[in-house]
Amino acid sequence: MPLVEVLATVNRFAHFVDELQHPQQRYHHGKPSEGAIYAGVIGIGGAIGLRRMMRISRGVTEAEVEHTVNWHFTLDGLQASSDRVVRFMDRLELPNLARRVPDQLHTSSDGQKFEVRVDSLSANYSFKYFGKEQGLAAYTIRDERDLLWYSTVFSEMVFAVSHLLGFSYIPRFKNLPRQRLYIFRNHKRVDRSAWKIRPAGYADDEIVIQQWDEIPRMIATIKLKEVTASDLFRRLNSYSKQHAIYRALKAFEQVPKSLFILQVIDDPVLRQAIEKQMDRIEHVHRFTRAVSVGNPREFLQAEREDQEMEEACKRLIKNCIICWNYLYLSPKLEEIKGAADREAFLYAVAHGSAAAWRHLNLLGEYDFSDEKLQDSVGIQLPKLAG
Repeated sequence: MPLVEVLATVNRFAHFVDELQHPQQRYHHGKPSEGAIYAGVIGIGGAIGLRRMMRISRGVTEAEVEHTVNWHFTLDGLQASSDRVVRFMDRLELPNLARRVPDQLHTSSDGQKFEVRVDSLSANYSFKYFGKEQGLAAYTIRDERDLLWYSTVFSEMVFAVSHLLGFSYIPRFKNLPRQRLYIFRNHKRVDRSAWKIRPAGYADDEIVIQQWDEIPRMIATIKLKEVTASDLFRRLNSYSKQHAIYRALKAFEQVPKSLFILQVIDDPVLRQAIEKQMDRIEHVHRFTRAVSVGNPREFLQAEREDQEMEEACKRLIKNCIICWNYLYLSPKLEEIKGAADREAFLYAVAHGSAAAWRHLNLLGEYDFSDEKLQDSVGIQLPKLAG
């Protein structure tokens, strides 16, 4: 299956290209061709580069693709395009049958290291990962349905903030026995002689109390999307001395983190679920390298915004592939009549992965002509949730 056809088929249902608007819509009339948009997305997201992309493409011109990328591709627009595909998949029946618990959604995230071959202020040296070269980490966030969410936010305060936002942060600890346990100080005398596991110290409740009026205000700012969490934490980290809210969150997070450590020790099912999700995120890393056909382990851009645009295009491609796979599989489920066969099919979906790419042609020449953008499989819109 050509990748170009996958993008065109998913766009027919999710309309993600509608998010890639010219910044001056009032004075600009006309839209770029879908072929030019797909060529730009594959050229950037596949780490091929636009010039090299045009040498192996037909059906679009270099000038058309360059104009489309320069005037219609923005980081916000590309992220919104991918979010459209995710929202569409969220309404499909088949992905939601893969949930372990119907009213909960288990997600996993991990960083994938990429070398940066040009001088870049956003890259860091790490002999362990890059030898003498620079590199950076791109964080992928996926849920148990294989829907891909992306964020570069990862902070020491993640236990505190996730707890206050109302969801659970469930990481895999590399060395669990070395983790320290904390409790808030209890001013009443407590007999701890019967405690089998004892805390190593007390969380600083005084700084938490001092900043408690400010902490909910910060959480509300994130929930209302007045500012991104990454910008907020970047600002807190930029002060020469640690900000009071930063110190309060670090103190507060010691308690939910300690409770989670105890839960991991006590619950083998939770430990197995964490390991399973981490195995799946490693599978997504392999998926990412497969999509990055030009340079699977490198970033070619120096500027952070260009690096983020490449990652946004890459996430859009991957979500479109996953969405196409679900669209292809959905009618197969409806065709199954026997209960045993249906159960076997659902088991395969729940324990397999929709992040599959071996049936796709990601290499060779790309044809963006109108004929090649047509659906050759006959995929129909499945029943959607309200």
